[in-house]
Amino acid sequence: MRAIEISRYGAPEVLRETSRPDPVPGAGEVLIRVAAAGVNRPDVLQRRGLYPMPPGVSDLPGLEVAGTLVGGDIAATGLKQGDRVCALVAGGGYAELCAAPAPQVLPVPHGLTDIEAASLPETFFTVWQNVFHIAGLKAGEWLLVQGGSSGIGVAAIQMAKAFGATVIVTAGSADKCAACVALGADHALNYRTQDFAAEVERLTAGRGVDVVLDMVAGEYVAREVKCLANDGRIAIIAVQGGTTSTVDVGAVLRKRLAITGSTLRPRSVAYKGELARALRERVWPLVEAGRIKPVIHQVFPAAQAAQAHALMEASTHVGKIVLTW
Repeated sequence: MRAIEISRYGAPEVLRETSRPDPVPGAGEVLIRVAAAGVNRPDVLQRRGLYPMPPGVSDLPGLEVAGTLVGGDIAATGLKQGDRVCALVAGGGYAELCAAPAPQVLPVPHGLTDIEAASLPETFFTVWQNVFHIAGLKAGEWLLVQGGSSGIGVAAIQMAKAFGATVIVTAGSADKCAACVALGADHALNYRTQDFAAEVERLTAGRGVDVVLDMVAGEYVAREVKCLANDGRIAIIAVQGGTTSTVDVGAVLRKRLAITGSTLRPRSVAYKGELARALRERVWPLVEAGRIKPVIHQVFPAAQAAQAHALMEASTHVGKIVLTW
């Protein structure tokens, strides 16, 4: 099969097309003929040597795919050979064939293309895990999303709105803020020109938000503590702003706050399977009804993976970047 490998750690140009043996699915796995694969920030970190694979995982990048079931333990998915599916994988997505654990495979929602379906798993699993499963966002609560125009951000906006929350986002330009509002965000703050903590206090009349989805960390955490309501929750999923922060622990105690962190890639198949079942039951119907929509910024042929990574690192995109075969 053709595949895109990381020839050495470094800039986008280290990605190159190569030929690899077809993967052989193990027990409880299926084989997917890949039509499209999503590009995500962890792929960039892996290319730089900053996001090591769990033991036994393919060294090929790629955490989400869409395509056709062609082999393996298909019966375990409840689907049949030839069905169109999308899947969350721990690696190996940048290839024409990909082995995926059966519990992490979902049918392509009715009405979606393979390109649209490939943009769903990594972001939807991540948002569901952190915003709903861990932080427990409920209808009527307020959510603050740091980086609302990212793939994670556009998923979080739409999912939170669909479940009855009020959503504030931050983004780095007026155009990105406008795009977030068009997707359903109630308020969008330009973090380059506005103090998000002060604006959250103003928008919530001093109450604060209930949940923060944080991809920045660093000094943002201290400011997020200030703008949380009583019993508020911070879910940290990335550390683009650094790993160190000075937090007012007194405020954490007084307001009964919870600060959590998570990475999804090394979690068990059983755990990811639980997330997949929740998505199929709770979110897939909303996608099929058009209430939650994939947001695709640009599509590249797989051979142009380097250009796709350069775009990801430029951070000028809104939504997802996808590779196709």
